[in-house]
Amino acid sequence: MLLLVSGNTIAQKLTKDEAIRLTLENNFGILIATNNIDIAKNNKGILNSGYLPNVSGNASAVYNKDNIEAELSNGEVNVLDGAESDRYNAGIDLNYTLFDGLGRFYNYKRLKEQYNLSELQARETIENTILQLCTVYFEIARLTENVEILEETLQISQERITRADYQFEYGQNTKLDVLNAEVDVANDSINLVNTRQQLQNTKRDLNLIIDKDLSHIFDVDTTISFINQLQLDGFVEKTMENNVRILRNKSNIKINEYDLKVSKSGYLPTIGLTGSYGWNKNNNNAASFLATLTSDGLSGSLNLTWNLFDGGSTITQIKNARIAIENQEIQQKQIEQEIKRDIANASGNYKNRLNVYKIQQQNVITNQNNFERSQERFKLGQITSIEFRQAQINLILAETNKNSAKYDAKIAELQLLQLTGQLLNVKF
Repeated sequence: MLLLVSGNTIAQKLTKDEAIRLTLENNFGILIATNNIDIAKNNKGILNSGYLPNVSGNASAVYNKDNIEAELSNGEVNVLDGAESDRYNAGIDLNYTLFDGLGRFYNYKRLKEQYNLSELQARETIENTILQLCTVYFEIARLTENVEILEETLQISQERITRADYQFEYGQNTKLDVLNAEVDVANDSINLVNTRQQLQNTKRDLNLIIDKDLSHIFDVDTTISFINQLQLDGFVEKTMENNVRILRNKSNIKINEYDLKVSKSGYLPTIGLTGSYGWNKNNNNAASFLATLTSDGLSGSLNLTWNLFDGGSTITQIKNARIAIENQEIQQKQIEQEIKRDIANASGNYKNRLNVYKIQQQNVITNQNNFERSQERFKLGQITSIEFRQAQINLILAETNKNSAKYDAKIAELQLLQLTGQLLNVKF
């Protein structure tokens, strides 16, 4: 949907779903979090597990040119000037750890859990970014509606000036009424200009989040709908199963448990297998008994290493790993208590803001009726311009307060969804 705005500029309607899609694709923080998942995925692969052998190759070539003087047993002396010889060799070595006290096994599990933790960290980043996006998006919607209210207010005030001028010309009022109307127009114009500037600034904030050009022009959807209360209550009941902070700390507990098991592997021996294949060729000089020597062959060995005492390093690591697990379990209890408190506060805030929104809706109706009657009486000369202006101000405040209450309630709903772990699972 395209909307015509000032001049010849066309503003496109940016829906919430489209804004979320752009954020997931382009937001810098989310892109970094996604890359961190890829790093963790690489780390948990078989190539980083330690289960594969190490294979290395080597080769060398040596050339000699020597001056040799050799005295034989019969007293004869042979002299060789510039005697040449060369040697060549190549080989392949293999090293493989058959058993390392299960340290490799638990480290592999640790890397897999580290990957799960990276996914949870990325999810937390995405949730925070989406909540930030929606906060800015709904602020734009609020300011957009406020601009419409102030534009209508300014139009009414300008009509009031025209009416006051006519009445002054025909002697039906004083110049003071005209001046009051002009002051009100000036105030309404200032309020409108300031609100428009706030709107433009907030749109730039949104463009930054979705990684669009800061001058990108768009309008937002001001339609708001709220999730069914029964559905929200169901989400709240399963908070402890789905909240990302709780899940992230549980993952940290598992990682520390694997660290403990890796440390315990220091008590057990290490069994390794080595093998090699080598090829050698020597081209000797004339002073050598053999002119050429070529050989190749295989060799292999099985070795066991058992660190009977390492100065207490393994014992210290195990003690520290147990303390780390205990700390994480304590932190888990703290987080669960904090989440319960946050859920209670968020639920209360949401219900309170919904009630405020309903009250403000009724308040707008009341002030709208009051303004319409005041406008009729003002045209008939039954009330002063000051009384009419007060009715107008009351209506402006009621409408802008209603807008604030509406979007405050929606943000409170999203905060509650985030705490329950459902922000990314529910269409809102």
